[in-house]
Amino acid sequence: MGKKGKILIVDDEENIRDILFEVLSNEGYQCERAAGGEEALALLKQRPFQLVLSDILMPGLSGIGLLKGAKVADPDLAFVMVTAVHAAETAIEAMRLGADNYLIKPFNLDEVILSVEKALHRRRLVIENRAYQLHLEKMVEDRTQELQQALRKIELSYRATLEALGSALDTRDIGTHAHSKRVTHYALLLGSALGMPGHDLEILERGVYLHDIGKIGIPDDILLRPGKLTKQEMEIMMTHAELGKRLLSRIDFLREPSEIVYSHQERYDGTGYPRGLKGEEIPLGARVFAIVDALDAMTSDRPYRKALPFEAARAEIIRAAGAQFDPEIVRIFTSIPKEQWLKARERSFLYQEEKEVA
Repeated sequence: MGKKGKILIVDDEENIRDILFEVLSNEGYQCERAAGGEEALALLKQRPFQLVLSDILMPGLSGIGLLKGAKVADPDLAFVMVTAVHAAETAIEAMRLGADNYLIKPFNLDEVILSVEKALHRRRLVIENRAYQLHLEKMVEDRTQELQQALRKIELSYRATLEALGSALDTRDIGTHAHSKRVTHYALLLGSALGMPGHDLEILERGVYLHDIGKIGIPDDILLRPGKLTKQEMEIMMTHAELGKRLLSRIDFLREPSEIVYSHQERYDGTGYPRGLKGEEIPLGARVFAIVDALDAMTSDRPYRKALPFEAARAEIIRAAGAQFDPEIVRIFTSIPKEQWLKARERSFLYQEEKEVA
């Protein structure tokens, strides 16, 4: 049996069927032949194929008719059309119905092989992507159920719930909890300076503290990778903002904070993700978070560099006003004395020590 895939070759000309059968069999594919559309459709109903390579103009059921019937039976089936007549309308119709390619006789055999490879590769990507999405949805559903069960047990104490969620993430990404506590204290300081009312400060506190909760749904081999991620891995990592929103939006007292979680990677100039929001389209809490997150990142030690002095971090935030950060919030940020920022940082450390002792 061919290991590369199973192909059904359909053509009313026997010599064409035989040539394609021999060439593709030699390439490692398992091939079967059919002399017309009706025979091919019957074979497709009897056993699975990964790709159909079919002529268009055949007696009885045409290649277009076969394409329609085959796609109803298996929407993922790869399909390459072959014809001796070049008609733009037919080509367009074939592609609209789901054909992967359209080859003109007399064809180059290398072109046929390449077209088959590309069509099967596309089919694999579609199936793998769907499987990943289903896996992701199941993971989110499972995580949400776990969170809801925890919430039912400690619904009278939302702070205990926040701690449980933060700790759940910290068990997978060490250091996240300490970072979350620091940026939460920073955010409350900046939010208060902005004049945010009490209810909004509560939302800010919860959203900032749980900003990275979506990383629970990121596979360990990506989340904990010390080196550079590939483009595909980075795209998966970037889903954590949306995953976080989906996790928290189902929990009543975290529904509003989930908007901060969803938007915490947006940039003031619109170049952030996941939605590319710009300016005041970004929730206020997320704009506050952007500044305090940058402050903590720059003033904390990293494996690849030492912490920057507060003054250097402050200067960098001022430099990025209008691009990464809301310039008005930056103005308020700079009006807060350095001593208050240092006290906020100390409070987060004291909180962590008390938690460890307890």
